[in-house]
Amino acid sequence: MALPVYVVDAFADRPMTGNPAAVVPLETWLPEAVMQAIAAEMNLSETVFFAPHGDGFDIRWFTPTLEVDLVGHATLAAGWVAFNRLAFKATEARFIGRAGSLTVSRKGSGEAALLSMEMPARIAKPCRAPPELARALGAAPVEVLAATHYLCVFADASVVRGLKPDMNLLASLDKAAVIVTAHGDVEFDFVSRFFAPANGVPEDPVSGVSHCSLVPYWSRRLGKKNLVGRQVSQRGGTLVCEDRGDRITLDGTAALFLEGTLSI
Repeated sequence: MALPVYVVDAFADRPMTGNPAAVVPLETWLPEAVMQAIAAEMNLSETVFFAPHGDGFDIRWFTPTLEVDLVGHATLAAGWVAFNRLAFKATEARFIGRAGSLTVSRKGSGEAALLSMEMPARIAKPCRAPPELARALGAAPVEVLAATHYLCVFADASVVRGLKPDMNLLASLDKAAVIVTAHGDVEFDFVSRFFAPANGVPEDPVSGVSHCSLVPYWSRRLGKKNLVGRQVSQRGGTLVCEDRGDRITLDGTAALFLEGTLSI
């Protein structure tokens, strides 16, 4: 069987920046074990599969080691493929996954058009930090909250940039991932990084799902609905964000890196 495959860099204005995702559009679903094997072979933080359903698509996301319930950057990449390689005519692509409905809208035309993604907000609440958390991160946060993942707030952006976590210790925590963040500078409202070694992703270069918690947190703290965040991983990426209550939107562009065929 031959299947099309694309590697799309999300939240990127050119190839080899932002966050790469492998995208495999399907007509009908493959067995789960086959999709997981493809994701392991692609060996990117996420491989996304989607198939037509009504006037939109069903969608599933796999890391190299397991299926996860929500991924932002790979959904943006799937939207790019739908608009630019599948000749999807609508200006909004609707994806239904394990965490509910997500939409990717195209603002403009052409492969460099701005994409706007709507996702569910995940409101992080203050919590008691596990004793291993600060040791795993190599620094003590000034505030710890949690929703689906831990959200660790630091006093200075330089601390976030300089963290060198113990990935084995992070992977042993009771939540699958840890978001770290601090107030930004003149250009950015906040900075962040995202560690998910328990899911087979030591550090995600530019994470959409982490912003499901980051956007509500910084919106309330800074008293503004529209924000600009910078993920300060090695590759890095900028996200234009809006807090819409129980939903958030993330705007960015995407760039094609690779286009080919899978043989399975």
